[in-house]
Amino acid sequence: MSDVGPLLVGKVAVVTGGGGGIGRATSELFARHGARVVVVEVDADRLRETERAIHDAGGEALGVHADVCEEVHVERLRAAALAAFGGADVLVNNVGHYLPGDGEFLSSEADEWRALWRINVEHVLLCTRAIVPSMIGRGGGSVVNVSSVEAFRAIPRRPVYSACKAALTGFTRSLAVELGNRGVRVNAIAPDLTETLQVPYSRIVPEEHRELVPAWVPVGRFGTADDIARVALFLASDLSAFVTGTTVHADGGSLAAGGWFRRPDGTWTNRPVVS
Repeated sequence: MSDVGPLLVGKVAVVTGGGGGIGRATSELFARHGARVVVVEVDADRLRETERAIHDAGGEALGVHADVCEEVHVERLRAAALAAFGGADVLVNNVGHYLPGDGEFLSSEADEWRALWRINVEHVLLCTRAIVPSMIGRGGGSVVNVSSVEAFRAIPRRPVYSACKAALTGFTRSLAVELGNRGVRVNAIAPDLTETLQVPYSRIVPEEHRELVPAWVPVGRFGTADDIARVALFLASDLSAFVTGTTVHADGGSLAAGGWFRRPDGTWTNRPVVS
């Protein structure tokens, strides 16, 4: 992005889960593009590190230690953004997790479903309701929801997680239509095959399997947090002024491939064993 001028000068951006992985990359990129960033993070150490990194690079950040799954914490976040900056122009709902557990649905418990709902959907509703009124008062803005490829394809043994991410798709579309004439755009990003705190491909893929990455990912490599942060920057900025109610599939082509894999000789197979 070095050939693109600052895109968020004068903007205030709230990034949930902004202290690590995709959230940290987004927070730092937004700050480099001139935004004053409200970094919201449940991990105090990650929060301090990200806030310090932004300040050391000459940016402006306000750290808010909060668990966005808790309504009282979200209210504290809203109050902090209002007190410091008069509200926000951008909200990135980045928090999400598939949570531990890999059993079949028929043996799952209702408490597991509720936990998945809280961290993947309910916090998005809470944060959006808390931040968007000030956004409207400032003349409009952009909401970016970080979803997952699993909203658009099957993921055996994690159907509730998939359902939660699919719920974000419906919320994104419907809210975009509802708020469009009030100056607020609402979009989503659906990553896949991207290095995150929850899915650290650099550690979980054995060295002897690294040569298969070009077969697994159509673009030939795993994604990085910066890849997703750049999409968030596009959706947050005026570059996407006529884009709302949609999902950007930042997945290296995995959804489009639909189960097809490139063989080393350049031919393709839809069988699970690539050779």
